[in-house]
Amino acid sequence: MITMIIYPAIDMIGGKCVRLTQGRYDDVTVYGDDPVAVAKGWQEQGAQWVHLVDLDGAKSGKSENLAVVEKIAATLSVPVQLGGGIRDMAAVERCLSCGVSRVILGTKAVQDRTFLAKVLEKYGDKIAVGIDAKDGYCATDGWEKVSALTAVEFAKDAASLGARTIIYTDIATDGMLSGPNLSAMREMAAAVPQVGVIASGGVSSAKDITALLDTGVAGAITGRALYTGNLTLADALKAALGGAVC
Repeated sequence: MITMIIYPAIDMIGGKCVRLTQGRYDDVTVYGDDPVAVAKGWQEQGAQWVHLVDLDGAKSGKSENLAVVEKIAATLSVPVQLGGGIRDMAAVERCLSCGVSRVILGTKAVQDRTFLAKVLEKYGDKIAVGIDAKDGYCATDGWEKVSALTAVEFAKDAASLGARTIIYTDIATDGMLSGPNLSAMREMAAAVPQVGVIASGGVSSAKDITALLDTGVAGAITGRALYTGNLTLADALKAALGGAVC
C-alpha cells in the first residue's frame, strides 16, 4: 500500500501561529496565540510529525522564534522539523540543540553549495532542503527574491550532494486552498527518485492528498485547510494511508 506522512504546519510570526497567502507578509491571518498548544493538539489528533516555520527568520535571515520552537519540541513526543532563517552551521546546531529533529535549509542552500555539502555531510538525514518555486524557479529570502535556477535543477544538485529529504513548495498554490500543483510534484518526485519529496502548497481536501499519493511524493504539508476546517487531520491521515474519505 502506498502511504505518505502528513505534516500539519505551524507558521510563526512574533510567537503567534499564522498563515500567509502565497508567502505575502502583508496578507497575514493569525490563527492562535499559543503555537505550543496548537502543536500539542496536532499530536493528540495523530500527527506523526509537526512542521514549523519561523517566518520572522525567513525574512530577516536569523532564527527569531527558537524559544517557542524549543517549548514545542520539549512538549511533543513526535518529531518536529523547522525552517526559516537558518543560514549557517551555528544556526543549524542551535536548532538541533533546541530539540528539532530535522532542520530545513532554503535560501542558504540555494545560494551556497559548499555550505550545503558540508552540512549534509555532517548531519545527513537531520537536514531537509527546502525548495520554494515560483513559476518553476527557486525563490529565496522569504520568497521575496527569485533566482535563475529551476527547482528541478537545484533538486538534482541537492540530491547529488546527499540530500535525503526535499520539501517542495509551489508558491502559487500556497495558502490558496486551490489544490496542489500535481504536475510539478510529479515532475519533482520523478527527477529525484532517491529522495523523499514532501509536497507543500494548496492541500485543501482529502481528495488532494489522495491525488498526491499518485505523484510519488513521500509526504504532504498542510496548514490553512486545517485551520479553516476545510480538512480535518483525521481525514488527512486516512487519505494518506490510501483510505477513502467521505
